[in-house]
Amino acid sequence: MRVGLIDVDGHSGFPNLALMKISRWHKEHGDVVEWYDAMFGGHYDRVYMSKVFSFTDDYEYYIDADEVLRGGTGYDTETVLPEEIDRLQPDYSIYPQIDSRTAYGFLTRGCPNRCAWCVVPKKEGKIHPYMDVEEIAIDGRDRLILMDNNVVACDYGLSQIEKIVRMGLRVDFNQAIDARLITDDIASLLSKVKWLGYIRLGCDTDKQVGHCERVIQKMIGLGYKGSFMLYTMLHGSIEECYDRIARWRLEYGSRVACQSQPMLDFTKKVQNIPQWQKDMARWSNQHTAYAICDFKDYEPRRGFKCGKYFEKGGGQ
Repeated sequence: MRVGLIDVDGHSGFPNLALMKISRWHKEHGDVVEWYDAMFGGHYDRVYMSKVFSFTDDYEYYIDADEVLRGGTGYDTETVLPEEIDRLQPDYSIYPQIDSRTAYGFLTRGCPNRCAWCVVPKKEGKIHPYMDVEEIAIDGRDRLILMDNNVVACDYGLSQIEKIVRMGLRVDFNQAIDARLITDDIASLLSKVKWLGYIRLGCDTDKQVGHCERVIQKMIGLGYKGSFMLYTMLHGSIEECYDRIARWRLEYGSRVACQSQPMLDFTKKVQNIPQWQKDMARWSNQHTAYAICDFKDYEPRRGFKCGKYFEKGGGQ
């Protein structure tokens, strides 16, 4: 069988784990797997299309294949990989840019929270065990990018972090950790982890600010020398978002960065995002700009400083 793969969201630099597992399954069954080539690829027996985001434009070209299978949250929240594929290790060969020491995966799936901007509870349900870290750290891959949505929300996730410490693996929980759940004991455990890049915390509402502050101070007190990344959803008023995001640069300087995103409606293809949210996200996500100037002094377009948003009739 000749199999083609289409990453509908595009090769943005982040691998599509579902397509990697599909590739491994087919190769283990003797099939030929490659990225679908609309111009020169010719005919395929089966093509898999994976789409993560509902607002991503769908694949527009003719697909020359006997069978086309579509999956991913961008299409629906019901379609999932068969268990015999889902439990496989990814085929890293389809992303040659991934070095031989890096692995991607999940230890847990699901989340106990029901945030308005997140489809995870609807698609995956409550948090539950998924894989053991030893299933991910294979073939000498000791640098793990783990995509758990709330790893500290269950005992299994915590036991896996303990195993990560014992194995001496370096990790990045790239979907952020819920600071509200970090007790002194959990903070002590996290201080023993070898972190890749940042410790990432969720700071999507004003009620999370105090918890993030507490965890940052606690981790620094425990000897953590690295930096923090706060994931900050933009919703509600501009004043609240500004207060929640701008405060960190004054107190912690380069040790705390923010990654902001306007709140999206995953049921809609066209998003109606206020301009101030686009500008605030651009400011905070350009970490140099965030470090050297306040949002109100930020000039996203010539002749326009974002302080005008706070004035009456300022163009929100």
